[in-house]
Amino acid sequence: MNLSDPSNWKDKLSNSRQLGGIETSVLDNGAGRGTRIAWINTGTGLRFKVVLDRGMDILDAFHNEHSLSWISNVGHVSSQPFSNQGIDWLRTFGGGLLTTCGISSMGPPNADETGSRGLHGNYSNTPAELISIKQPDIYSGDLSYEIVGIIRETTTFGPSLELKRTISGILGSAEINIKDEVFNRGNSPAPHMVLYHINCGWPLIDDGTRIVWKGEIQKRESDDSMSDFNKKNRFTKCAAPLDEHSAFGEDVAFIDPSTDENDQVTCGYMNDNLELGLSISFSKKQMPWLINWQHWGKNEYVTALEPATNPPVGQAAARENGTLILLKPGESRTYEIKLEVLKGQTVSEFKM
Repeated sequence: MNLSDPSNWKDKLSNSRQLGGIETSVLDNGAGRGTRIAWINTGTGLRFKVVLDRGMDILDAFHNEHSLSWISNVGHVSSQPFSNQGIDWLRTFGGGLLTTCGISSMGPPNADETGSRGLHGNYSNTPAELISIKQPDIYSGDLSYEIVGIIRETTTFGPSLELKRTISGILGSAEINIKDEVFNRGNSPAPHMVLYHINCGWPLIDDGTRIVWKGEIQKRESDDSMSDFNKKNRFTKCAAPLDEHSAFGEDVAFIDPSTDENDQVTCGYMNDNLELGLSISFSKKQMPWLINWQHWGKNEYVTALEPATNPPVGQAAARENGTLILLKPGESRTYEIKLEVLKGQTVSEFKM
């Protein structure tokens, strides 16, 4: 259905919600009880859940009858602000289409003279302050929607980072646009790293689904322990469940991605059997790295493409190798990601 042509629906609707829009609510059961969420229906078959109390990350996401995201055994849990040491983060990692890692450290637990930090930082366990919601308007013909919130990672007498997140789109378009603006609101330089864990699962991800990207894999010391599957396929195809990926088993590639003439990196997952795909695009100037994480465990079957400012090595290692971003007081960085559902012939044609 073409919603961009008002003649299809003009004078036939009483309420924009008949096409789609944003609906907020609070969960009342289970480990996520009391969590604020926002369901967004794009009017295209794409609908997704923004978890306001988990940094406005995205958990569930569907296109028609097909799930796009991976949901972990943990599932939907409320924020746990002090799950920030060691690997406590895994106790609250529900998976989901988007989990943000950072915003001062991401990667493994690490420590140096400036302090200690847990796996993947504090961000995803921090509630947002909701600033605004803009709904589509059938009477003016403006079908755009937008939800905006602020997430703060701060401490008294220490670094103070503020992230303003805007999630937006247009009814009739199967796209999710994410814009993050990170500000140093403190009076001293603030360490900053960010990685966007875009976690996809079955049925989009299945044996033979293509992982599409272009660039160069950077060799790592752990490459010798890579699965035989990836020694052969080099992170371009999804595997069937692997026994060797039980528990903490995984394959990870650090990719220096190639860009188009506009500095844009495009990658994604293409399931040719379902004629369903997810395209991911972002600016290499904003995020020069792309990580592919694969965990083909039985009943824990997931892969993620992850735009990032740094490889996930932790703040201490990034400080030591000179790649850690230090935002000056008042300085800011902007990150933009577009997720787009593809279907039909465009899936088979999506190649790098």
